[in-house]
Amino acid sequence: MLRRKITDELLDWKNRKDRQCLVVKGARQVGKTYIIERFGRDQYECMIRLNFIEDPALCGIFDGALTADQILSRISLFVKDARLIKGSTLIFLDEIQECPNARAALKFLAGDPRFDVIASGSLLGINYKEVPSFPVGFVDHLEMHSLDLEEFLWARGVTEELIAELRGYYDRREPVPDVIHQKMMQLFREYIVIGGMPKVVDDFVTNLDYRRVRRRQQDILADYENDIAKYAEGNEKAKARACFVSIPRHLAKNYKKFQYSLVEARGTSAKFAGSLMWLFDAGIINFCYNLSSPELPFEGNVIEDCFKVYMRDTGLLMAMLEDDYQEEILSGDLGIYKGAIYENVIADLLTKAGRKLYYFEYRSRLEIDFFIRYQKKATAVEVKSADNTKAKSMNSIIENWNVPQGIKLSSRNTGTRENVVCLPIYMVMFL
Repeated sequence: MLRRKITDELLDWKNRKDRQCLVVKGARQVGKTYIIERFGRDQYECMIRLNFIEDPALCGIFDGALTADQILSRISLFVKDARLIKGSTLIFLDEIQECPNARAALKFLAGDPRFDVIASGSLLGINYKEVPSFPVGFVDHLEMHSLDLEEFLWARGVTEELIAELRGYYDRREPVPDVIHQKMMQLFREYIVIGGMPKVVDDFVTNLDYRRVRRRQQDILADYENDIAKYAEGNEKAKARACFVSIPRHLAKNYKKFQYSLVEARGTSAKFAGSLMWLFDAGIINFCYNLSSPELPFEGNVIEDCFKVYMRDTGLLMAMLEDDYQEEILSGDLGIYKGAIYENVIADLLTKAGRKLYYFEYRSRLEIDFFIRYQKKATAVEVKSADNTKAKSMNSIIENWNVPQGIKLSSRNTGTRENVVCLPIYMVMFL
């Protein structure tokens, strides 16, 4: 059983007096159904799960009038042995994207204090045109991702005491004892290869077989392509797939700004921008936007048409590469992808921590991998895949652009100089 942080967030929601219906969104196979079902069994006397993919006929519950009493009456009719116990029942609307009327009905269920309602879906940003009325102001939201690094470490048997010890070294800016540092780097490289998809992690923890990992990852990638074929409209299918399969080509370049010409010769934003947004709404990719100036507030300095694209799960990115690349990453050999794999995993982990992604590039001469708000300051973040932590860009951004501080993440141990702190790359989980 994998321990997930979102369980605590679900408990916080349940304990709130002002709670409304909860919508949990996230990419396919990040574990939404399993976690919500387990939460329902543990926290409620009764749970009713309506899965609109497994049984499309359940959509009939939400045909006609959508008052709470009528919906509950139809649930009793459609669901055999349904028990509706006031104050101790969770109604779980799974794969709600398949039933737009159910999504609209959340507005009416939110006003009924007798029962708690959680809805989940993988493609909630895709079929928004089909929803007759959005329940704006009547739902709470949570976004679920695949396992982050700390959750992966728990799965691999790393104790909370050791993670707390590492946090102490981070807080004090002290080097980690070498034996611990080397073990953590090994686990971090494992995380790059395996990623955080629950079924993949669970299989690896049980079997320690990288070949099985790759097969499971490729099954998930096939599901993503099937979703594109099923849910994308018209000629969007081919365009979204072309953008999807082009991601490794972009990361193989030293200049990682997304280039539509790498999707298709003479490709343009007019043709493919909507397809990229489709992949983002499906929870498959992340955008990292260039800043016109490296200063707060970042959102006010975003260049909308200049961005990098990263996969949301680096393990899935690894499965898109050549078969022998797992072994090369585990041994520290990055080949043509150089630091792109490490950039992708940091982008993924920053996103899982709730951060939006920004970078800074100036006239192709200066590039900082990421910018984050850290200690209330604009902070440059450089990711180094090797031991070498020298970086002209970091020095230049601090000296010439009034950036107050920087963080370098690499395989080296902790160290500091002037306004730059060098951290082992696994310490990103403490940022």
